Amino acid sequence: MDKLAELKHGLEETWHSLGEGWRQLRERASEALTRFTPINRSRSALEDGASPPTLASNWGLLAGDLYEDGDQVVVRLEVPGMVKEDLNLEVRGDALIIRGEKRIEQERGNGRYRVRQCTFGSFRRTFQLPAPVIAEKARARCSNGVLRIELPKEERARGRRVEVRSG
Repeated sequence: MDKLAELKHGLEETWHSLGEGWRQLRERASEALTRFTPINRSRSALEDGASPPTLASNWGLLAGDLYEDGDQVVVRLEVPGMVKEDLNLEVRGDALIIRGEKRIEQERGNGRYRVRQCTFGSFRRTFQLPAPVIAEKARARCSNGVLRIELPKEERARGRRVEVRSG
């Protein structure tokens, strides 16, 4: 009977561990999970020899970081395969909105088998900013598939050091 109780306890711990692992993964990935809207392709493009669209997921991951760095808020977003012309940034209230389009690159081959795991289409990601920023002074650059946006904080959001004097 002790062996059965031990086995039951071990299975319960394993089940709890798996559940906790999935919960943590879902929490970490929930912000990065991004919906892509497929790009409509014209019938004439298909007639010109392009392959027909394949059934693919409309969801993909665009991992990002947001942090405060002194007098600015920095947002980094992984945008593999995209260049600056594919991206549009807007600060609206306390949110940074990033819109973009990841274009499909057609590769031709003689085989009939294809697995497509990359997601293509237009997307929108929103980051809630932790402090008011000066949108007009924002700087952004896209290099090696990483978009980096630096948003200077408004003067009132920077805080001010107050010196404590004696007496």
